[in-house]
Amino acid sequence: MSEDLAGLLARAAHTEPDRTAVVGSGLRWDFASLDRRADVVACEVDRLLPGGGATVAVSAGLHPDFAAAYYGVARSGNVVAVINPLLREDNLRHVLALSGARLAFVDIAVYQHLKAAQDELPELTGVVLTGAVPDDGRSGAPAPWLADLTGPGKGPGTRRTAAPADPDDVVCIQFTSGTTGRPKGVRLTHRNLVTNAAQIAAAHRLDHRSVSVNHLPTYHPMHLNSAIAARATQILCREPDPLAAVAEAGRHGATHFYSLPVRLARLAAHPDLPKTRLPTVTAIASGGSGLPAGPANTLGEHFGVPVFQGYGLAETSPLTHSGTPDDTVPGSVGRPVHGTECRIVGVESRSELPAGETGEIQVRGPQVMKGYLGGPDGAGLERDGWFSTGDVGRLDEDGRLFLVDRLKDIFKCDNFLVSPSEIELVLLRDPRVLECAVVELPDASSGAVAGALVALRPEALADGAALADVIEDVNDRVPYYQRLRHAEAVEALPRSANGKIQRRDLGAALAGRLGLG
Repeated sequence: MSEDLAGLLARAAHTEPDRTAVVGSGLRWDFASLDRRADVVACEVDRLLPGGGATVAVSAGLHPDFAAAYYGVARSGNVVAVINPLLREDNLRHVLALSGARLAFVDIAVYQHLKAAQDELPELTGVVLTGAVPDDGRSGAPAPWLADLTGPGKGPGTRRTAAPADPDDVVCIQFTSGTTGRPKGVRLTHRNLVTNAAQIAAAHRLDHRSVSVNHLPTYHPMHLNSAIAARATQILCREPDPLAAVAEAGRHGATHFYSLPVRLARLAAHPDLPKTRLPTVTAIASGGSGLPAGPANTLGEHFGVPVFQGYGLAETSPLTHSGTPDDTVPGSVGRPVHGTECRIVGVESRSELPAGETGEIQVRGPQVMKGYLGGPDGAGLERDGWFSTGDVGRLDEDGRLFLVDRLKDIFKCDNFLVSPSEIELVLLRDPRVLECAVVELPDASSGAVAGALVALRPEALADGAALADVIEDVNDRVPYYQRLRHAEAVEALPRSANGKIQRRDLGAALAGRLGLG
C-alpha cells in the first residue's frame, strides 16, 4: 500500500469511480468527481504558490469542499493545516500565524473573522472561499469561490510534476484543542495519516458497502480519511438536532452513525426517542470526550445496535483506541487499534503499572506524530517513541482502556487526589441530572475542594430543592475529600468550539462568582 495521503483518494477513484463518496449541502459527488476536484485544487494551489513546500490552511467545515481542498493541497506538494471553523479572531490568528499559512481555503463565516486578523498575518497572501455560494455572493465577493473553480466543466490545468511523496514527510498540521492552553501545531506525516485511516476502517468495520452519517460540528480528517480508505459513502449532517441526523441516516440507508457524546446524550434523553428508528445502522460511534454509560445503554437498548467509544489525540492522527461493533464495554474506549501499544505509568514514579491501577496513559505506534510544530523531529515524545497523553486512565486485564480524567484537571484536597470525572459519574447516576461539570475551587484550609455546575432535566426544574437534594445524595456516596462544597444550576454546560468542557475556565469563573481567592 502506498503511504501517500492524496493516494487514498486516487485509489478510491480508480477502483470505485461511480460510487457516491460524499453527500452534503445539496451536493452528491462520486469518487471520480471528488478526485477531479482535488486535481483542480492542486493546480490552483500550484499556480498561486509555485514550487511547493508551503503551508495552506483549510477550514474543516462540514461541507464536501473540505474534502476537495484537503486532498488537493496534499496532492500539490504542500502541507495542509486543518483549521477549526468555529475558532474566533484570537485563536484563528494564533493558528494561522503558528502554521505560517500562505494561502487559506475558508468559508464565508470564517472569512469574516479572518478579515479582522489579516493585517497581522503578513505571510497569508491569498484566500479561496469554500462552501455554499450565497445567492448574491459572486458579485463583489472578496475572493474566488472554490465552487466556481471546480464546478461542472472545470478540469485540472497544468501542474508541475512533483516527486513521489516520502511517507515520512509532513503533509498535515493538526492543532490541539487548546483545553489546557494555546493550541499547539502537530506535525503529521503521510504514513501517520494513511496508517491511521486503515486502523480506523478496520476497527469500525468500514468497507465499500458502508454508509456513514457524520453528525459532528466539523469535518474531522479522521472520518474523511477512514471513509476514503474504505471506499465508504459519507453523509454530512450539519443540523445539530440529533433527530435530524437520525432522519438522514434513515434516508440514506446508513450503516454507521458518528456523533459527539453531548449530542448522543441529548438523543438518549429526547422525548421522541421511543418513536425513532435506525433500521439500517449497525453501529453508533462516539468520541472527543467520554460518553456516560447511561445514554450509551439507553441508545443501545432502544436501537438494538452496539454503541462504542474511541480515544485519541491530535498527536496520534488521532485514533489509538476503539471499541468495535462486536466488543463494547460500557465506560471503556476499547483496546488499542492495530499496531498500537498502550501502557499506564505512575504520575510521579513514571514506572509502568499493572492492570487495574490508575496512572498516566502513554501510547506508541505508527500513527504517533513526528513532533510539535516549531520543534525538532520527536519534539513532545519520549526517546523510545512513547507519547505521554496527559490523560489519566487504567487498563483492564484484557487491555481495554478506561479514561479517568485529564492529568491537569486532577487536584488535591487535604493531600488526597481528586478526579472530577469520578464525581461526575456519581452525579450522573441521579435521574434528575442531565449533564454536569465538576471543577476545582481554591480553599484556604484544604488547598482545593470540588464544585459543580449542574444542568437538571426539565421535569426536575419545578422543584426548587432539587439541586440541593442532588448534591446531598452525591455527598453521601463519596469520601469526604470528594464532596461537593459548592454547586450552581445552569441551563446547559458552556463548551469549547470542539464541544469540550474546559474545566479550568469554568472553575475560575465559578470561583470568581463565589468570591473565592
